[in-house]
Amino acid sequence: MWLNGKEISLSGGRYQNCLRELRNRAGEYTNENKGIHIEKYDWNTLHVHIASYNNFPTATGLASSAAGFACLVFSLAKLMNVKEDLSQLSTIARQGSGSACRSLYGGFVKWTMGNEMSGSDSIAVQHANETHWDDLVIIVAVVSSRQKETSSTSGMRESVETSSLIQHRAKVVVPNRILQMEQAIRNKDFSSFARRTCADSNQFHAVCLDTSPPILYMNDTSHRILSIVERWNQHEGTPMVAYTFDAGPNAVIVAPNQKVANDLLQRLLFYFPPARDNELSSYVLGDKKILHEFGLESLSSIEGLQPPPPEAKDKAPAQRYGGDVSYFICTRPGKGPAILVGEDHALISCQT
Repeated sequence: MWLNGKEISLSGGRYQNCLRELRNRAGEYTNENKGIHIEKYDWNTLHVHIASYNNFPTATGLASSAAGFACLVFSLAKLMNVKEDLSQLSTIARQGSGSACRSLYGGFVKWTMGNEMSGSDSIAVQHANETHWDDLVIIVAVVSSRQKETSSTSGMRESVETSSLIQHRAKVVVPNRILQMEQAIRNKDFSSFARRTCADSNQFHAVCLDTSPPILYMNDTSHRILSIVERWNQHEGTPMVAYTFDAGPNAVIVAPNQKVANDLLQRLLFYFPPARDNELSSYVLGDKKILHEFGLESLSSIEGLQPPPPEAKDKAPAQRYGGDVSYFICTRPGKGPAILVGEDHALISCQT
């Protein structure tokens, strides 16, 4: 397997668990055009060449493992003619990365805990598809592309073993919050959605600090982004946007619509302008519609973002942190894995 152009080993338990489960469920495969016929049990001895590429940082708290394992399981299941539906495939994907079970669907997805000791009923369930609340705009602030010191898996294990707060969170807070979030999503209640998203993110990092030794995923830039959003929300008297930080320093900020997303981007670019040697096209990636609607076409237009936002605490010159954010990604709620037709989409040569 090659990940982002570098060969990696598949000997680890997470990969082997997924491959074993897929082989056990494999079916016959026939491609008459290429003269290929594979029996069900042939998959146990055949080898595959896998190429995977992320268009966002790996191992930085932006769910690269979830995306990678979801696509790995989905694509191999299609290749091996596995007949299980997405919910059953999600039980395989979560053996690679827990969150990967949710990434097999688009839109809003819940990972159900289940009751069986085998984990067979711990599956992902789609709560609403990607078109249910398509006004939402998501801006990701990539603060750091460096691999984090504590992985999500080892961090969670240490928290379970040493944090007393996580027990309260798991038994009392999370069950109620899931029900409240489901209702907020169902009703498209952004105020409720935003409050609970921010609160859950903050409590997650409180658990990290309650772990021994403490796990520090967020950095100074993360806290500045959090503070900027909180000041804006408090100034308006209602949540304008929601933030969440996973196991890393990078911020995921959700706006209810395009107009608020424009205001959000203005604030982010005001406080975190790109470094002098950066191009706008490499500093704001993804949905260019947000840039065009806001009228940002060059770095000079960012430098002209004046005055500071009205919620700034005083009239003193606002401090700006040029270069502290690597880049921004603009996106929306998306689909799950999809098959791309055509050899021009392949990451490796179809001939060799």
